[in-house]
Amino acid sequence: MKLACQEGMVPGSSLEEKLENLEKYGYEGIEFWGSNLWERVNEINKATEKSKVKPSTVCAGYGGCLLDPNKAEREKAVEDIKRLLSVAADIGAVGLITVPIFGPPRIPDLSPYKSAVELEKELLLKLLEPLAKHAEKVGSVLLLEPLNRYETHLLRRLQDAVDICQRIGSPNVKIMADFFHMSIEEMDIPNSIREAGNWIAHVHLADSTRLLPGYGHTDFKSGFAALKEVGFANYMALECGIPGDPAVELPKCAQYLRQFM
Repeated sequence: MKLACQEGMVPGSSLEEKLENLEKYGYEGIEFWGSNLWERVNEINKATEKSKVKPSTVCAGYGGCLLDPNKAEREKAVEDIKRLLSVAADIGAVGLITVPIFGPPRIPDLSPYKSAVELEKELLLKLLEPLAKHAEKVGSVLLLEPLNRYETHLLRRLQDAVDICQRIGSPNVKIMADFFHMSIEEMDIPNSIREAGNWIAHVHLADSTRLLPGYGHTDFKSGFAALKEVGFANYMALECGIPGDPAVELPKCAQYLRQFM
């Protein structure tokens, strides 16, 4: 397992300085926001080539929505996701973190024919087929992210996302486990991780307060033990608030987490 941090959380006036700080703080990876990231490929490759800190993942940043009733919105999401999957491969990252939909359903409920959620899942499977093929072609992974009930209605537990992955049946469509969302939705975080097994290809770290690990009541020790049991060896990236000076808090957080790794 390797520690990473989102770029926007790291002090530094340039990417090179951020990478230097992350290495000094005890991190091995950096996660990038996806918006217009294709414009930064050369910058990222040049900076990370000389650094021990490598790109871990690309986090969202695409337009449109996969499950919008407007076809143009769906097509925008598909094209942007394809582009960012290619970017992730170009910079050597694991893949692209993808949330199918935020908030409530946008597709109308057609009961008794089919509910909105039934229609959404069928549509999602249709859209993921070409995305899976593109991910396989470029050598990247589409990472489905379950969110908590206050942010989405669809994929909320790890098993919800695993069910979709199993139906797609591609080694390039997997899931991301986020400790903050799991602290709300999973009855037993370690057991949920064990059940998801090797479908987990990336992890987000935040405490129950959505602050840095160590500023809440999440049991990272048992969660990390479960990740080790299922053979997880990829990046775990911080995505959370920092209650203080990042130059003090980020190294302290790395030290806190490494005692469980």
